[in-house]
Amino acid sequence: MLVYKVFYKNFELKKGEFMGMLIERRKDLRGKTQIESAMRWARLAFGRMVKDEKTIFVVPNELKLAINTKWIVEKGIFTKEEIMGMAKLVDQKLK
Repeated sequence: MLVYKVFYKNFELKKGEFMGMLIERRKDLRGKTQIESAMRWARLAFGRMVKDEKTIFVVPNELKLAINTKWIVEKGIFTKEEIMGMAKLVDQKLK
C-alpha cells in the first residue's frame, strides 16, 4: 500500500512543513506516475489550506499494514491534527 506524506514549502523557514497523509488504495494509477497521481489528489485535498497550490509536494512511501490497522485504509486522507491525535492515543496505550 502506498502512503503519500503531503508537505508544503515554507519559504520563511526554508523547509517543508507536514500537512497530512494520503493513503492510496488503487492498484491502477490510470496511466500516471505515483507522483502525478498523488500531486493531483494532494492539491484537491489540501489546496484550500495554502495560498499557492504549487507549494504543495508529496513524498511516496510504501507501508505494510497489520491486520488490526486496516481501519486506517477506510478514511484515506488524514490531516496533521488527526495524525497527532492518533500518536497521542498510541502513547497512552504504551504507558
